[in-house]
This record gives sequence, C-alpha cells and structure tokens, in this order.
Amino acid sequence: MPTEPAVRNSRPGDIAAICEIYAAEVLQGTASFELTPPDLAEMAARRQAIVAAGLPYLVAELDGKIAGYAYAGPYRPRPAYLHTVENSVYTASWARRQGVGQALLGRLIPACEAIGKRQMVAVIGDTDNVGSIALHAAFGFTHVGTLQDVGFKHGRWLHVVLMQRQLGDGGDTLPGE
Repeated sequence: MPTEPAVRNSRPGDIAAICEIYAAEVLQGTASFELTPPDLAEMAARRQAIVAAGLPYLVAELDGKIAGYAYAGPYRPRPAYLHTVENSVYTASWARRQGVGQALLGRLIPACEAIGKRQMVAVIGDTDNVGSIALHAAFGFTHVGTLQDVGFKHGRWLHVVLMQRQLGDGGDTLPGE
C-alpha cells in the first residue's frame, strides 16, 4: 500500500532537498523559466523572505524523504495586491503521481485562507504542463488566460497558463470583514 505524503512547514535544513528538486526543474523542465539553478544560499534567502512575510512554505515527505515543496508568495509587490498570492508547487521527479502535489496544494490553500488572503493565482509554465493544470483545476482554479510565447527555454517558445482561485470570501466582502 502506497505511503501518503506527510506535509509540514519547511525548515532551514530542508533547503538542500528543495534546491535539488528545483534545480532539476530548471535544467530539465518548463515549470520554471529560470535557466540557471540558484545555489543553496539563494534558495535559503528566497525561503526566508516568504517565511518572514508570514506566508506558508511547505514540504511533503514520502518515507522520510522530501518529495516536494510548495509556497505562496506575494502576487505582485504593489500594496493593492496585498490580499492576492501566487502559488508554486514542485514535486521531485521520483515522487510524481504519488499524491504529493495534491497533498501540498491541499494544505497551502487553507493556510493562505487562515491568514486572510482572498485570491490565489497560479502562473503555470507552458501549456504542455498538463499535470499542473489538472492539479489546479481539481482544486477549483479556473483558467483565466494564456500568455503566448513569453518564455524561451530548451530551444522553444513557451506559453504561460494563468489560473485563479478565490480564497475564503474572495472579492465578495471587504478585507477584514
């Protein structure tokens, strides 16, 4: 019987595993439009910025090994976007199709609602990323647009799929109500 992923808040000691998962995606995938994997210090600084902002940064473990991570970052830096977050979900190649993405996004959404966020945006690298598109759709995200040919990686043009999900009351009430 397969093990269920265990999701928890990330810790500084998780950075090496997070860095390894992300580096593989940068070098081989299209979920990230970075071309050079960041080093451990940069990944640690990125994680610390998310945590310092009071936003969730989670890891999922399978059999005691980090199988993926997810976090919610500010959607944009301007104050009017304060109540909107952008999610990121990455799964190790060996852990795909084992419920890691579902476990992470299933914890990330309520964590963001608990801190009063109202909208979550997914910026998905490439229309061929059907796994991520399906994952987000399963959690109630709707397709709100596709940016055509905005990235160039691995010798080809890439699109960006934009998906969005209301958190809590979304735009039905004013913040703080």
